Amino acid sequence: MLLKRSKRLPGVLIAVIGATVLVATLGLDSYGVSVLGSLPQGLPAFAIPWITPADLVPVLMGGFAVAVVSFADTSVLSRTYADKTGAYVDPNQEMVGLGAANLAAGFFQGFPISSSSSRTPVAEAAGAKTQLTSVVGAVAVALLLLLAPNLLQYLPNTALAAVVIAAAIGLVEIADLRRIYRIQRWEFWLSIGCCIGVVVLGAIPGIGLAILLAVIEFLWDGWRPDSAVLGRVKGINGYHDISRYPEARQIPGLVLFRWAAPLFFANAEWFHERALDAVAASPTPVRWLVITAEPVTSVDVTAADIVANLDETLQAAGIELCFAEMKDPVQDKLKRFGLFSRLGAEVFFPTIGEAVNTYLRTYPDVAVEWKNRDSTPG
Repeated sequence: MLLKRSKRLPGVLIAVIGATVLVATLGLDSYGVSVLGSLPQGLPAFAIPWITPADLVPVLMGGFAVAVVSFADTSVLSRTYADKTGAYVDPNQEMVGLGAANLAAGFFQGFPISSSSSRTPVAEAAGAKTQLTSVVGAVAVALLLLLAPNLLQYLPNTALAAVVIAAAIGLVEIADLRRIYRIQRWEFWLSIGCCIGVVVLGAIPGIGLAILLAVIEFLWDGWRPDSAVLGRVKGINGYHDISRYPEARQIPGLVLFRWAAPLFFANAEWFHERALDAVAASPTPVRWLVITAEPVTSVDVTAADIVANLDETLQAAGIELCFAEMKDPVQDKLKRFGLFSRLGAEVFFPTIGEAVNTYLRTYPDVAVEWKNRDSTPG
């Protein structure tokens, strides 16, 4: 720690050498100090890893566990160092690199690997600047195996642990935790819960718990997303949430209903209920219900059935169901579901303004009244 801030002295190397010399000189290994011991001499040989059917299940389970740990480790570490250095990290390229490395390791009896949350901070603490560090480290290990397998036999494991812990302390972002706690407390407690899960249950079960909690959180957010009825606010372009702008005016007979989430099985019924509530709360008899669907990034089969049911309910009440700003990929899904042809291409509008203008052209009496109050309806 005393040499950690020095830019000239290799503090990590000095600490390791000093600990090794101390243990070897005083014979501390005979007093119970755990040491690294001699390394196996020579490089691993090429071998095709044949497995039997009995090995298939353990290999798949182990491979899945390694993949989960690697994904979590790499994602967190790459994002952390990208933020620190201002560099761009391509997560897909990271996964391709790890996959290639693990494929090669499998043919040389190697261990599965991921980006290392211990080795990377140690390398940074030692002054590493580029990816060439890993190449130099690999060459150094190869030379040790070939030429000096006994060189580090007295290196105490506690010294290795101390180096890793001292370097990894820099990854703990207390300031970020305080910021998360201030902005959104449930995310803070989620991160604390995941950390405790890893410490208490172990790496793989802890990461599994973190993934489960993240999925539950995603479903919870999608289960009850934001929705709003939109109106026109004088002096502000566009259409806005009438609950946030009480002075907003609605076009008579037209309900602009914004749904701010993908439509899927968990929230489809809620969408149906909220849409009908918006119609019921309209101050004038409703002729059109326009779903402003720009935030809707996906629709599943269950949600498509609910939309069809909503259309039937509205048609029975003499109300036209329309959509505005729906993305083309989402429309493509509705075409595959048969819902696009059922509703008709004419009820899908590229913008909210176009939907409003079409409504006003369809009902000239409303257009006259509205244009007298607002000279720019679109």
